[in-house]
Amino acid sequence: MTTRLVVSVGCACGIGPEVSLAGAASLKRATVLLVGDAGAINRASRALGITSPARVRDPARVTAEGVFQWQPTRSLPPRDRVLGAPTAATGAAQLAWVDAACDLVATGAFDAMVTGPVSKDVIARSGAPGSADFLGHTEHLQQRLGAAEVVMAFWSARLTTALVTTHLPLANVPRAVTAVAVARATYWLANLLHRLGHEEPRLAIAALNPHAGEGGLLGREESRIASGIELARARLSRAGMSARVAGPIAAETAFRLAAAGEHDGVVAMYHDQATIPMKLLAFGREVNVSLGLPIIRTSVDHGTAYDRAARFDADSRGMRSALRLAHKLAARARRETSGRA
Repeated sequence: MTTRLVVSVGCACGIGPEVSLAGAASLKRATVLLVGDAGAINRASRALGITSPARVRDPARVTAEGVFQWQPTRSLPPRDRVLGAPTAATGAAQLAWVDAACDLVATGAFDAMVTGPVSKDVIARSGAPGSADFLGHTEHLQQRLGAAEVVMAFWSARLTTALVTTHLPLANVPRAVTAVAVARATYWLANLLHRLGHEEPRLAIAALNPHAGEGGLLGREESRIASGIELARARLSRAGMSARVAGPIAAETAFRLAAAGEHDGVVAMYHDQATIPMKLLAFGREVNVSLGLPIIRTSVDHGTAYDRAARFDADSRGMRSALRLAHKLAARARRETSGRA
C-alpha cells in the first residue's frame, strides 16, 4: 500500500510552500498532499518550474501516488500572501492548515503529518481561535490530540537528540527539569531509535549545569536528572525495550561523544542545549520529530525566512529529510500493524 503523507505548507508569505513543493516532488512511491493556499502553492510551482499539483476536494479519496494540493480554507487575497509580509489573516490560515492536516492523520485518512515552517508570533497575534497560546507545533498538537505526553526530538543521520523542556524562558528551565520529565524524554528517544533500527540504543543524558554540577558546587539539578535516569530504565524494562543509558554527563562531552559515534542519542535539558549542536552538525538536514503523539509528525528544522522568500532559492533538503523520515516511520508502523493482525 502506498504511504500517504500530508504536509501543512507553513506560512504563505515565507519559504514554506516552496520547500514543501520541492520536497514533495522529490519523493517517490508515496502520496503527498500539500495543505495550504492554492495561490501560494501555484506561485511556487511557477517559480520552481515544477508542475502544479492537482487540486482535490476530498483528500480522503486520493489513492494515486504523486503530489496533490488541498485548500481547506478560503483563498487568501493577494495582500495576505505577499512574500515577506505576513498579516493576521496569514497567521490564522497557517494554524487552520496545521489543524486540517493533523485531523487527516488522526482519522486514519493519511499515515503521517509533515509540517512546513510557521511563524509563532504571526499565529499568536492572528486572533484565530486557539492562537493566543500558540507556542509551537509540539505543544499545539499535544493539546489538539489530547496526548498525555509529548517530547520534542531532532533526528539526523549523524546525531539524534530529545528535549526534556521545550519552549520555556531560560529562567524557568531548572524547575522544569524533573525526574519525570527526564524519564519521559529518555524513554521516547529510545523508542524512536528502536523504530529506526537500533536494537539497543546508546543514550547519553546531558547535565544541566557546567561540569555536571561538580558534585553540587555548581547546582543540584543533576540529582533529579539521575533519579530520572533510574525511572527511565524502569519504564524501558517494563516496555521490553533494551537501551544503554548513561549520565548525567556534562553536555559538551555528551554531544561531542555522540557526534563521534559513541552514543546514538542525547537527551538535552533545554531547547538551545539541543539545537545548537544539531544545527552545527546538520542544519538543513535535521528533522524535528514529535514523540508521544498518537500520530507521526515530522518537520523541517528552520523558519519562514521572510527575508529571502521572494528569491525562490531556498534549500529544500530539510523538507526532503522530513518527508523521508515520516515515510520510513509510517512504513514501519504499517508493518507492525500488519504483523499484529
